Amino acid sequence: MKKFALAAALSLAATGAFAGGYEEPVIEPVIVEEDTGSSMGGVWIPLLIFAVIAAAAASN
Repeated sequence: MKKFALAAALSLAATGAFAGGYEEPVIEPVIVEEDTGSSMGGVWIPLLIFAVIAAAAASN
């Protein structure tokens, strides 16, 4: 009877390990978003500030 109980316990434990079966792993693609703006995008504000300062200095 002990052997039967042990066999039943081991068979239940073994079926739990194979319950899901094999499934291919899903690899999600890497999405890279690139900025499509011009390379001069961050230069306009400092140039505008410089032009205002230059105009103020020229008017004195």
